[in-house]
Amino acid sequence: MIGLKLAFIMRLAILTGGSKGLGLALCERLANRGYRVIEFSRTAPHAYSVKLDLSSPGESRLVATTAIAALSGERFSEILVINNAGTLHPIGPASSKEPEETLANLNTNFTSAILVLTEIVAHFQADACRKVLANISSGAAQKGYAGWSLYCAAKAGMENYVRALALEQQGETHPFIPVNIDPGVMDTEMQTCIRNSSASDFPEIQRFIKRKEQGALVEPVKVAAAVCRILELPSLIAGSRYEVSDHGA
Repeated sequence: MIGLKLAFIMRLAILTGGSKGLGLALCERLANRGYRVIEFSRTAPHAYSVKLDLSSPGESRLVATTAIAALSGERFSEILVINNAGTLHPIGPASSKEPEETLANLNTNFTSAILVLTEIVAHFQADACRKVLANISSGAAQKGYAGWSLYCAAKAGMENYVRALALEQQGETHPFIPVNIDPGVMDTEMQTCIRNSSASDFPEIQRFIKRKEQGALVEPVKVAAAVCRILELPSLIAGSRYEVSDHGA
């Protein structure tokens, strides 16, 4: 009975892209708060990591399926699923990029993300506990940026996927609560990549350089804390979009 009780009260967090930046900050925060964490990334730096390359959709789905299947028979009091992995590469006009680069971007940001989330939702659909699925989005989901056409397309697609998934979950006995979260502008490697691009590839580069110079970029640790506050909201509304700037970041 004691073992069963301990297994039942365990909280589970599954994240993609937890090797650095916001994903790393989220992994550390959740692990420190007692969650059992499973992190999917290409570098797989943590003891709880699973090596997964999102640029390969078929492989990503199989790896995720195998990792999640290992949890069969375990019970959880709460399940958090966070889709955080993403890439801006290649920055610049899509028409000037190699097809392989275009596919790698869309696979990482969109196709593989959906395949992995599909496997997770299917595995835990019947679990009768609080289940939140959060997509870490971007302002690029709602506004176009020259040079980011692939990233913008994928982010917009993921936001609408989450909204549609929320509607589908309404018909489930034990639904997930799918939400989109905009983390705002953070001081991450992605921002460094943006500042190191060229004005020909990204015309708005000077605005992003000024953000860094003016100290307008928020530390990932602070954003992670705000994301967790959002995920804990008792009034979390499925299909909604939340901004961390409204929750202390």
